[in-house]
Amino acid sequence: QAQLEESGGGSAQPGGSLRLSCAASGRLFSVNDMAWYRQAPGKQREFVASISYGGSTQYTESVKGRFTISRDNDKNTMYLQMDSLKPGDTGVYYCNANLGVYFTEKWNYWGQGTQVTVSS
Repeated sequence: QAQLEESGGGSAQPGGSLRLSCAASGRLFSVNDMAWYRQAPGKQREFVASISYGGSTQYTESVKGRFTISRDNDKNTMYLQMDSLKPGDTGVYYCNANLGVYFTEKWNYWGQGTQVTVSS
């Protein structure tokens, strides 16, 4: 029906940068609010940032000033620019989105996740 696919994860040093992407595909008639979550080893999954279709953004306090969420509606793609990375940013980052999908009642979708590792 529909899919969210993350890319751009990897390893970085403290103070470094990574950019994550999340592309929505399938039989879509809308891509609504989108968000990033992350899950550190042994920890609960937590909210990182979100962006509405119109571009309104929210961030968890720990990433404010360091991460920037954006989207390209023409490409059905969301991005997370991560600067000034800290070891505490390590975890699996998941894309989440509300999608309008033809011929289904499901509206909330998750990607499979991409690993981000920040270490010296």
